[in-house]
Amino acid sequence: MSENQEESKIPRHIAVIMDGNGRWAKKKGAMRIFGHNNAIEAVRDITEGCAALGVEHLTLYAFSTENWSRPQIEVDGLMSLLITTINGELPTLMKNNVRLTAIGNIEGLLNGVNKKLLRAIEQTAANTGLNLILALNYSGKWDLTQALKSIAKDVKDDKIQIDDLTEALITTRLSTSNIPDPELLIRTSGEMRISNFLLWQLAYSELYFTNVLWPDFRKSHLNDAINDYNCRERRFGKTSEQINA
Repeated sequence: MSENQEESKIPRHIAVIMDGNGRWAKKKGAMRIFGHNNAIEAVRDITEGCAALGVEHLTLYAFSTENWSRPQIEVDGLMSLLITTINGELPTLMKNNVRLTAIGNIEGLLNGVNKKLLRAIEQTAANTGLNLILALNYSGKWDLTQALKSIAKDVKDDKIQIDDLTEALITTRLSTSNIPDPELLIRTSGEMRISNFLLWQLAYSELYFTNVLWPDFRKSHLNDAINDYNCRERRFGKTSEQINA
């Protein structure tokens, strides 16, 4: 870690859109699932990097609700890969005191992925280090929809009144209610969009886009993103003069 990195402010919560696996595989003349397989090393490296830096929460966009529309062979391969990865990485998570959690419609996952995931979450629950959050079968629109359905039901049952509906109340019904919003969002592969990810939670996050494809993303790239984050002025609607004062 450089002297500048030591002096930098480390985000409490970093979210990552892991993009570029398919293009990485295509460059190698291989099927897309080959790229997903090689992305595991990037996940391991960035998880270890965040844990070492003192990041409290790392959210990885692993499988969106829209990903179901991909070719069936790729979806099946991803589900199989998820099981293999969860089983294979569990000893490393325990060794590094990493707690595994998840957001999304977990019950909708195929091939017993949800059972393996819930078992791993239970086994790492007592760990006190980095909270590694997998966004699986997740989308920002899904998150907001399930939150509003929950609130609507309480209104119908006279548990809350319409006037009780506030931003704070909506936040408590989101799948991320127990974690802070991300200060930094990283997206790899050069695409510049948030792809239906954490739509509510990213309202004031700093966005960092890199051309590096996810399977090639390493700790040095993570440090670049954090250094860039530290060059930003986070005003939250205020003026520079107010912030500096």
